[in-house]
Amino acid sequence: MAANNGFNDQIGILSFASYLPDDRITGKEIARLSGLPAEVVEEKMGIKEKTVPGPDDHTVQMGVWAAERAIAKANIETEEIDLIIYTGEEHKEYPLWTAGIYLQKKLGAVNAWAFDVSLRCSTTVMAMHVAKSLMQADKEINTVLLAGGYRNGDFINYENPRTRFMYNLAAGGGAIILKKNHEENILLETEVITDGSFSEDVYVPAGGTKQPLTGELLESGAYQLDVLDPEGMKQRLEQKSMDNFLEVIRQSLAKSGFSESDLDYLAILHMKRSAHNHVLKSLGLKEDQAAYLNTTGHAGQFDQIISLENAEERGLLQDGMVISMVSAGIGYAWSANTIRWGRSK
Repeated sequence: MAANNGFNDQIGILSFASYLPDDRITGKEIARLSGLPAEVVEEKMGIKEKTVPGPDDHTVQMGVWAAERAIAKANIETEEIDLIIYTGEEHKEYPLWTAGIYLQKKLGAVNAWAFDVSLRCSTTVMAMHVAKSLMQADKEINTVLLAGGYRNGDFINYENPRTRFMYNLAAGGGAIILKKNHEENILLETEVITDGSFSEDVYVPAGGTKQPLTGELLESGAYQLDVLDPEGMKQRLEQKSMDNFLEVIRQSLAKSGFSESDLDYLAILHMKRSAHNHVLKSLGLKEDQAAYLNTTGHAGQFDQIISLENAEERGLLQDGMVISMVSAGIGYAWSANTIRWGRSK
């Protein structure tokens, strides 16, 4: 293991990778199922097509496949990993199951320990902050793998207009490897906002201790995601959400010693086209300084990784670039970090 040089050790991204299922559902098919015009689904909602899980695309397994790709890309042995943080969803192969320990087993990370974290679609950004703090505080933790999967689209009923804003929920997995004293892709500061006033606006009504799942509730569809007061939520959330998106980005940049004029690339989650364009315009960014994920949909907390891969494939990631990963999750949570990409000039 590398020597610890004190609390202020810099943490860098060693590698990242995603896993996306081969199966897709098109925007036209979603339009047919929901009764919406195809142009609304494809243009306004921004869903040309999205990933859906195949028979073997289980939540944690997709995280395993993404992690294997990230490990190969990093050119390290799994024995070098000191900690695994599961960043995927709680809807997974089994309930009441610590997925991080399963990841450890499947990857053969015999020298690691593991745990799970969750902040819905803000999990990856939040977990990177947690991992950085742990690495700086614990001299035994030098290499951390964050990985998981997402398939909350299983909970969407296209015939329920109250959940229309979640028709983009897709499937996939992602992984990031962080390393202490790594001199490239430096993870700087993170900003997180949570607002508990929205904590009971979106959830699955049945299956918990308040309303255990019964055959009758299963038949009624109460196991699916729902919004109890869609109009009230929209009125309370819409402007606040955009404001908080911009706030976490700007605060993360400021804490890292930058302003929004320094931002070169925004790894942002999938959202409706008008909201995506509003965020870019507010930050003075051009269309090619982000990826609009209208052919994958919203793969939860792994959109930022998919966006970075998109930028990498287009040759956009250059030394010295300032990058922000930004996310939001039901509950509601908004989070952003700042990364100094490549080897600093």
